[in-house]
Amino acid sequence: MNKHHYVAIMAGGIGSRFWPMSRTNYPKQFLDILNTGKTLIQWTYERFAEFIPKENIFVVTSDEYAEIVATQLPDLPVANILGEPSRKNTAPCIAYISFKLQQMDPQASLIVAPSDHLILDTIAFRKVCLEALSFVNKHNAFITLGIKPTHPNTGYGYIQFEQHAITDNVYKVKTFTEKPNLELAKTFVASGEFLWNAGIFIWQVKNILPAFEKYLPEMYEVFAAEKEKFNTSAETEALEAIYPQCTNISIDFGIMEKADNVYVIPSSFGWSDLGTWNSAYENFEKDYLENAVAGNNVVVIDATKCMVHVPDDKLVLLQGLDDHIIVDTKDVLLICKKNKEQEIKEYVNEVKRKKGEKFL
Repeated sequence: MNKHHYVAIMAGGIGSRFWPMSRTNYPKQFLDILNTGKTLIQWTYERFAEFIPKENIFVVTSDEYAEIVATQLPDLPVANILGEPSRKNTAPCIAYISFKLQQMDPQASLIVAPSDHLILDTIAFRKVCLEALSFVNKHNAFITLGIKPTHPNTGYGYIQFEQHAITDNVYKVKTFTEKPNLELAKTFVASGEFLWNAGIFIWQVKNILPAFEKYLPEMYEVFAAEKEKFNTSAETEALEAIYPQCTNISIDFGIMEKADNVYVIPSSFGWSDLGTWNSAYENFEKDYLENAVAGNNVVVIDATKCMVHVPDDKLVLLQGLDDHIIVDTKDVLLICKKNKEQEIKEYVNEVKRKKGEKFL
């Protein structure tokens, strides 16, 4: 393990497309969505702890989730749980950890990764991460991990890359495209020039900070003005001053789509961003009627290809439904066609409009 290698696990999202299991006060990264016995953030932490020193693993989350992180990751030093005072997307989150690490270790190389993704082949994942760290330690480069697409998915972003490798398995990025429509996704996959954007980034901290200064200068200035307070008792106070001044923007829009030193490593390590109930369905064991069932007392009659997630102590009899999502919690029952899952966010907004925030 290299003492200059660090990880920032981003765990501040609310996972609204996994409603009603994922709630504002207890979102999906802290849930055992796939019935494995571990939560998504626990799997993510363990995956990195295999090759990154535990003291170099940080979790950046919302202040309100810091206690949940501490409970679920007892091996993680409490000082490594970084609470953000407000949700401002991924760019401020990454600026925060980058300025903090710059003060701690000017030679720091950083992997930034979401807390709620599924990765089945951890050995292949480790190999790719170490390749990426090796590359960024030799070049002023930002690496993103691209997943070789298996089908034209409209829920993922896509990365177009040059066809000639810069070095073994590292390619220059040409374009980023946010979630395309189906026709465009089919064209992308057929061309062989596109990868799914896994949202996992690797770089040296000393190189990402000038990129903030160049492409997000206002954000850079507010962090730079308070940087001496990082890693001191005044850090929380500094964040309270910084975050209200930050734009709500992703690192993809803010820097990656503008910088000219962005590279991608095409990867296959059994990845899913577990962003929707359909992605959970794809990764569940199915019964002979292709239903994915989490719940000890579910009786299925003439129902096929359903995603069912219900409490173990509740008897649920399911008859006559095909291709539906059925999720039951103590106060909400969701029954929704699987092909409408991308609209669950809109349904949550409708619930908020009609019923307030009680069920969110």
